[in-house]
Amino acid sequence: MNELPIAPPDPADRFAIVVAQWNRGVTGRLLDGAVATLEKAGVPSDAIDVAWVPGSWELSLPAQRFAASGKYAAVICLGTVIRGETTHDQHINRAVSLAISEIGLDTGVPVLFGLLTCENMDQALARAGGPVGNKGSECAEAALQMVGLLRNLPSA
Repeated sequence: MNELPIAPPDPADRFAIVVAQWNRGVTGRLLDGAVATLEKAGVPSDAIDVAWVPGSWELSLPAQRFAASGKYAAVICLGTVIRGETTHDQHINRAVSLAISEIGLDTGVPVLFGLLTCENMDQALARAGGPVGNKGSECAEAALQMVGLLRNLPSA
């Protein structure tokens, strides 16, 4: 078995983060976790661009623009959708998850899914720096790993 190594971040790598304003008390914590993880890995703060969008539904279009620009090693999408009394959350979650997947496949740029899909606010807060961890930080770590892995894979 020949396991491919993960290369460290290149000083020239730029990262984009698209974050939803809706549920900002949660998404702001996700953003803080993502930025802290990138900076801890050696990514300078001026190599991290953040775009705030109104809600999770709007994550995919800026993510697509960032990924297609050729300027970013990875794009991290952060949002929170909390189940309500209708199935509205399911439609948002499904559409956004499919769009984010397609953007990565179409552009060849890692696009990370940091959309919390929770039953209630307590679950969301637990995943935004609470007892379950910080999913923004986990997405940033996954972005770093994917960028490093792709450097060692054959080009398409």
